Amino acid sequence: QVQLVESGGGLVQPGGSLRLSCAASRSIFSFYAMGWYRQAQAPGKQRELVASISNLGSTNYADSVKDRFTISRDNAKNTLYLQMNVLKPEDTAVYYCYADSRLVDYWGQGTQVTVSS
Repeated sequence: QVQLVESGGGLVQPGGSLRLSCAASRSIFSFYAMGWYRQAQAPGKQRELVASISNLGSTNYADSVKDRFTISRDNAKNTLYLQMNVLKPEDTAVYYCYADSRLVDYWGQGTQVTVSS
């Protein structure tokens, strides 16, 4: 069993930045992929993939966050990051960290990001 704990969310003004962290309870080196999903708290909103990173370092981003968000992982610290710049009100959501072990997907409890003036 693996626990994933997100941190770094909060309230920020449009154009601001936040860095989310996802700390794993064990080594993340063996995970096939890790990433971030988000879900806006509005009726009918689906959870959407924001960014992912493979164990080889390949990254993938949603079109809506390309050139603004950067995903990275520090295997030595067992931590996944999401640097979010030039935040927009539409980025407001609960952000969830996940880890894909190829057998099981693990999820964090989520951290709220609110972009508002």
